[in-house]
Amino acid sequence: MKYKTNNPRQLAVETLVRTSTGSYSNLQINAVIQSTSMKPEDKALFTNIVYGVIQHRLTLQYKLSPFIREPQNTETWVKELLYTAMYQLEYLDRVPKRAIFDETIKIAKSMGHDGTRRFVTGILHQMDRKGTPEVDAIKDVTERLSIAYSVPTWLVTMLQDQLGKPKAKAILQSLNMAPKQSVRFNSTKTTKADLMTKLNADGYDVEDSEVASEGIIVKSGQIVHSSFFKDGLLTIQDESAMLPVESMKIAADDTILDACSAPGGKTTQIASRLDGGKVFALDIHKNKLKTVLRNATRLGVEKQVETFELDARKVDQKFNDGLFDQILVDAPCSGLGLLRRKPEIRYDKTPEDIDRLSTIQLQILNAIAPKVKTGGMITYSTCTIVNQENQDVIDQFIAAHPNFEVVKTQTALDLDHNHDDQMLKIYPDDYGSDGFFVSSLVRKS
Repeated sequence: MKYKTNNPRQLAVETLVRTSTGSYSNLQINAVIQSTSMKPEDKALFTNIVYGVIQHRLTLQYKLSPFIREPQNTETWVKELLYTAMYQLEYLDRVPKRAIFDETIKIAKSMGHDGTRRFVTGILHQMDRKGTPEVDAIKDVTERLSIAYSVPTWLVTMLQDQLGKPKAKAILQSLNMAPKQSVRFNSTKTTKADLMTKLNADGYDVEDSEVASEGIIVKSGQIVHSSFFKDGLLTIQDESAMLPVESMKIAADDTILDACSAPGGKTTQIASRLDGGKVFALDIHKNKLKTVLRNATRLGVEKQVETFELDARKVDQKFNDGLFDQILVDAPCSGLGLLRRKPEIRYDKTPEDIDRLSTIQLQILNAIAPKVKTGGMITYSTCTIVNQENQDVIDQFIAAHPNFEVVKTQTALDLDHNHDDQMLKIYPDDYGSDGFFVSSLVRKS
């Protein structure tokens, strides 16, 4: 797609319009950056505004609501433009108010007409003169938390009911913090110490992960554009996402099933531990399997990986019972542990989605259960933080399969922050990483 401008604020408005119709923010941001010639500081401002408006959307809507009298009759791009102005005023201390107002009014005229310019100018001056409503004035506690942290009320209530009000508030407070940039070093090509030394020498500020033994936190620089990434010395992966495979006691000659593999982070993590063994990677989408193989090839572990286009609930069509030493089910889920990294999820998901997904998760576990050997292990994981998709699924599975038992999930750094009935629960506020759940299930007979 060609863009007519390099103005980061206008590009942010155009991107927010596209994400409001269902496009993923991270993909849209990457596409704009690759298709324009913005300066580095403008790329940073553009990215900050897009993510910031999405993260704080309910707060911004609340604060602007007194000034947009007929929101249903106001064009989407005009509302997004006003949200970008409000976001900059509320959250970007270093940007002068005059500059924000001037730029917003110019964009209103260039994207619309003189009438739009007057409309936007009037709202900005009203807002400046009267001030915006205070969130603290909201009397209902649940609504106040919802508006303050820009999370739907149903999710606030669900987290409070399941985790208690203090923990729920701590999670909500953490969700709008900037996500860390973390990578997993590729043990087939380098050591952690050697890679960290080379990264430092090349100007990257890095430190050890306190969550995952293979994790490295990159505090500055875009590592995805580096030779380290291109040459397969590392791959982009959140610290928490490394834990399911880290908890698996993999032997070099194991035959392993990754039942829901795309985009391949965990598949390649398994493959890096194999020598003579094989990981069979399933996904329902053929195009996503191409990404799995592309990642495996970049990391040099493609010989250990074999892909199959298959719904994990239909494994009986392809594999014999008792074939696998281990099975990983990194199940499709609501992704509520990723709200810091994918902020639009909070507005897209519903309680009905959670119920539907928990049914699918249990169906996958039921289907793959006979495929693991006696004495073998199923590792079940999700990147969500609600019981319906986590502990409740495991409880239902164990009730229907008494020949399995839950054993304590062990990680290399011996995380026990939220071990509950031997299952590992990582919340977004614990370490500043993604929320994750891991349960280890051994087949006894």
